[in-house]
Amino acid sequence: MGEKAVPSLRRRVKRSCPSCGPEPGGEEKKGRGNPISVQLFPPELVEHIISFLPVRDVVALGQTCHYFHEVCDAEGVWRRICRKLSPRLREQGSGVRPWKRAAILNYTKGLYFQAFGGRRRCLSKSVAPLLAHGYRRFLPTKDHIFILDYAGTLFFLKNALVSSTLGQIQWKRACRYVVLCRGAKDFASDPRCDTVYRKYLYVLATREQLEVVGTTGSRACDCVEVYLQSSGQRVFKMTFHHSMSFKQIVLVGQETQRALLLLTEEGKIYSLVVNETQLDQPRSYTVQLALRKVSRCLPHLRVACMASNQSSTLYITDEGGVYFEVHTPGVYRDLFGTLQAFDPLDQQMPLALSLPAKILFCALGYNHLGLVDEFGRIFMQGNNRYGQLGTGDKMDRGEPTQVYYLQHPIALWCGLNHSLVLSQGLDFSKELLGCGCGAGGRLPGWPKGSASFVKLHVKVPLCACSLCSTRECLYMLSSHDIEQHPAYRDLPASKVVGTPEPNPGSGVLQDPGGTAWACKEYLSQIYSCSTLQDRMEKMKEIVGWMPLLAAQKDFFWEALDMLQKAAGGVGQGPPTPES
Repeated sequence: MGEKAVPSLRRRVKRSCPSCGPEPGGEEKKGRGNPISVQLFPPELVEHIISFLPVRDVVALGQTCHYFHEVCDAEGVWRRICRKLSPRLREQGSGVRPWKRAAILNYTKGLYFQAFGGRRRCLSKSVAPLLAHGYRRFLPTKDHIFILDYAGTLFFLKNALVSSTLGQIQWKRACRYVVLCRGAKDFASDPRCDTVYRKYLYVLATREQLEVVGTTGSRACDCVEVYLQSSGQRVFKMTFHHSMSFKQIVLVGQETQRALLLLTEEGKIYSLVVNETQLDQPRSYTVQLALRKVSRCLPHLRVACMASNQSSTLYITDEGGVYFEVHTPGVYRDLFGTLQAFDPLDQQMPLALSLPAKILFCALGYNHLGLVDEFGRIFMQGNNRYGQLGTGDKMDRGEPTQVYYLQHPIALWCGLNHSLVLSQGLDFSKELLGCGCGAGGRLPGWPKGSASFVKLHVKVPLCACSLCSTRECLYMLSSHDIEQHPAYRDLPASKVVGTPEPNPGSGVLQDPGGTAWACKEYLSQIYSCSTLQDRMEKMKEIVGWMPLLAAQKDFFWEALDMLQKAAGGVGQGPPTPES
């Protein structure tokens, strides 16, 4: 009796969306009870039920119809989801959609790394601090990793010896964490690619200072605190006047003459010099804060961001202009191909780079650099001895040179003699491309390196947003901010390389120096290879360089691998006229 009574007592709940209309054939269905519209439930109850779904399912449900789109996009749903993901998060943060932004930041946060040596060459994930409110940026040092979240908390991720599931003791990266400091705005260390030199960590932070001794009033002042990267101990602190507010810090120069460059909220650059070899000594001394020459000579410029290495600094203005400081003749010759304008007595004189469009962000290596403009185009310049510019050859470039068929990058990174690009396909899948020297496993899958950007054998996280490579490891930071994304513009058709142009006389489409020229260049490179194996390797590079979808590139790479293995040693020698 109980089993027969259940169907008659069951009530059906149906989604009744005004935009979808009534359910087809609903009036003809008899004996199933009257359907109940989900819109009859209180909105608070529907939001409460939906908040129990995983974030991925909430997003998918919001794409079904207009009603669920509004319900799943409500701040009440995201507030409940955010408190489940981060129970210790007290404030929702800032922005137009603060709770949704906070929930997605904490859902997508993660730091992934892949070691170049050892038996296991797979992607691993570091420990995730429960207190972290998303990940904003990270920096690996000699022994550990530092991560800054969106709430201004700087975390200290330690490498340590841990016990595996089999009871063995093994060394593991970033497996424990502690809070280094709070109120941090930015941080920096030795700008060289080798983490061995990163002994100290410089943190730009905001601290409350007493206005007058003996009073209870206080005001916020910016300061720079210096920590030992090995232990997290603070060894030095300098505090600035409350009228000066900074937003970025970079380092340049040698240890004995370490220059700290500080960018103000108004776009001005200030600098001071410290001696790192004396920071651990228990004494106090006064340092002088001075306006940098780029802000003195060009007071109308408003700098938006900076990048530096040991002997050069790059400034990007709010209007997209690029200015350079080069402090050594060797790096100047590598970057510009000449020493004609280099002045050893005035190394801070800014040099303007000639570019066709507004620059959004950049990457600065030891003797080469990469720039990304507002149309998503990538320009490379500098030393190209190992093919680190990705131009397909090993010729140095003394001016910004566009890397064709590689556009709309998410992140760009330049190292000592190789470069990396994080890109996204049309299907929103991420892939990592690299070029230059492949020694030491720094280009996974391409041990001999490549003079053009090729797809690396690395599984990229779905929400990867930045990357960094050291001598031992490749790091990728995962975090998605719904309010920050590269706003690339559409390139005008007249500037697209390879776009057919109509012939004024005949109306026939032409291709002057575009795709046809590129294909001829590819064929000439293949013919120049002496063996079949070399031709296969060159073809793989060319596939990575062509404007293909990620699935198409994977198909051609797999097919070329199969042909290469099947051919073996057959087909050696130069091509014959019959072939």
